[in-house]
Amino acid sequence: MIPYDNLSKVNEPYSLIFQSRFNKFLEKGWYILGDEVKKFQEDFARYNQMNYCVGVANGLDALILAIWALHLPKGSEIIVPSNTYIASIISIIHAGHKPVLVEPDITTYNIDPTKIEAAITPKTKAIMVVHLYGKCCEMDPILEIADKHGFHIIEDCAQSHGAKYKGRMAGTFGIMSGFSFYPSKSLGALGDAGAVVTNDPVLCEELKMIRNYGSHGKYYNEVVGYNSRLDEVQALFLEIKLPYLDKINEHKRKLASMYLEQLKDDFILPVVHPDYFDVYHIFNIRHPRRDALKEYLLKLNIGTEIHYPVAPNKQKAMAHLLAKSSFPIAEEIHATTLSLPCSSCHSESDIQMVIEALNAF
Repeated sequence: MIPYDNLSKVNEPYSLIFQSRFNKFLEKGWYILGDEVKKFQEDFARYNQMNYCVGVANGLDALILAIWALHLPKGSEIIVPSNTYIASIISIIHAGHKPVLVEPDITTYNIDPTKIEAAITPKTKAIMVVHLYGKCCEMDPILEIADKHGFHIIEDCAQSHGAKYKGRMAGTFGIMSGFSFYPSKSLGALGDAGAVVTNDPVLCEELKMIRNYGSHGKYYNEVVGYNSRLDEVQALFLEIKLPYLDKINEHKRKLASMYLEQLKDDFILPVVHPDYFDVYHIFNIRHPRRDALKEYLLKLNIGTEIHYPVAPNKQKAMAHLLAKSSFPIAEEIHATTLSLPCSSCHSESDIQMVIEALNAF
């Protein structure tokens, strides 16, 4: 069996050092907002070439807290891609604002900059860009639009650890950027974990307060906050794994290059362009007979996933907000996309077998 992913195998290389470090951590007896979180925050900010990082409980909270920290007028509109994972949209709703969906570019699957201005209204206050599948958005025109209208840019970097656009790291374009360290991410924790990255010292301090009940000092609450703290044990594991992130990305890029070079043109493949350094958190293809292809591969003991089977505007949870909306490009992507094995648990021989199976379909 070639699984879509195998987290036990992915994390096996770090197990001995983690167990050794965990025993010392356990003996220390400080389990919330201690040295491990502080060290990871410093190192992850440095990795992303940014000044500050604030560890939070998960990727969704990273986006919610980032929006809260901006203090936008209640009911503000935030532009977001129509094919993103539902968390991007949910974060806007939970923060008390309205998501305005804009269609993606059918070739990159990221928000189409040429469609953004048509969605702007007097209530628009921000653009949430989502660097989907490990490819950065086309940021130059988006930055121009934001500058022209005075909008904030919030980056959803849940799938783009280490990705670049024109040599610049994902997470360095906006006022704040939210990261997820869900276990299946390229930099994955042993449970839920997330972070907000920013260059703004005021926002950094605000985020630290919000994540901890609105408090800088125990029992003294300055704002109505939230409980969303990165666990010390998750920070410890992420700190161990962070130095290997570039190596993980290079391995995934090698596997992706095999798909790109050898798959027949029956499949719609990810576009490659010199402006983009793609990290292939997800290697997706598209095919009009996606469901039949997925079933065929499963019979050959090859696991795949669908990211994602239902477009956000078709989700039951969004019926009150988006039911009457039509997003044909997003719906086309969701109906035809298939994610192939492309993980640090896979060998080149694994991917060669997948390629041969695909080309025989």
